Amino acid sequence: MIECQNGTSLREIARRTQRSAATISRELTRAGCCSASDPYNATAAGQAYYQRRQRCRRKPRLQGGSPLYQFVHDRLMYFRWSPQQIASRLRYLPSDTRPGLVSHETIYATIYAQPRGALKQGMIQALRQAKTSRGMRRTTAAGSSFVPESLRIVHRPEDIEHRLVPGHWEGDFIKGAFNRSAIGTLVERKTRFVILCRMDGCTAADAMEGFTPQTKRPPAFLRQSLTCDRGSEMACHADLSKRLKLDVWFCDPHASWQRGSNENINGLLCQFLPKGTDLSQPSQTMLNDIARQLNGCPRQTLGWRNPEEVMAEELAKWSSGVALDS
Repeated sequence: MIECQNGTSLREIARRTQRSAATISRELTRAGCCSASDPYNATAAGQAYYQRRQRCRRKPRLQGGSPLYQFVHDRLMYFRWSPQQIASRLRYLPSDTRPGLVSHETIYATIYAQPRGALKQGMIQALRQAKTSRGMRRTTAAGSSFVPESLRIVHRPEDIEHRLVPGHWEGDFIKGAFNRSAIGTLVERKTRFVILCRMDGCTAADAMEGFTPQTKRPPAFLRQSLTCDRGSEMACHADLSKRLKLDVWFCDPHASWQRGSNENINGLLCQFLPKGTDLSQPSQTMLNDIARQLNGCPRQTLGWRNPEEVMAEELAKWSSGVALDS
């Protein structure tokens, strides 16, 4: 803009720079030039532009150090909640106690927008699948084995299918390093309550001995049936059914979706027991602590209540019914 100081008109400057004369006029006004003859500093004008852009840019919803960021960070890193659970729990809390509102997409965007470093790596590992980027999918296939026709899932009563009453469980195993160790997982279909069972090995006898004491923990009315896959670990299903006084049903081959609640829990357990872990090392006390943490997480299918709360409601209903009968 030296031409301005030399007496060149705005229209002539606009013609030379191939810009509108109005654009030249607004630029001089923003730079504090009251007339065309006032000095114009391009460096100062550029710095002022960037400062204006910073002010008009929308501030991030999750800023480090804010109460909302701390709430999200703690639930994600320490309690292992998913972003959707965190966002929905915030909406569930009273408006005078919650630190703010945020969507699960904003939480994901904040995590993946973090610069490289230990913080970003830790937050990604706290996610369910610990993916380095979004959109990747993995698929698995279930094995099959011979099962008596009478125990196929197609013969299972309708009230189990529709989750009308509690006491019907889904069971499975997660294998450790080199398939030499295993842990049993049990999920109640209506309440999504989780029980983890320590196994001494991977045989059918080990499965029966591991499932029996943990499955006997709930009251008898909560032990009605068990739906499992066709793995060889369930070869002693007849003895297990007799011990626990419950019915055992088997899914179809390659149909793990028929135990959807159980498959979901197996995925969540990867946060606490990553693949390749020696599963003979965790004690039953440690597994109980992991199950307690899973039962304390809010679930969308339960109206964002957690399984522990829903199970407590079922126990209260049963207790009140027993009291009335007596």
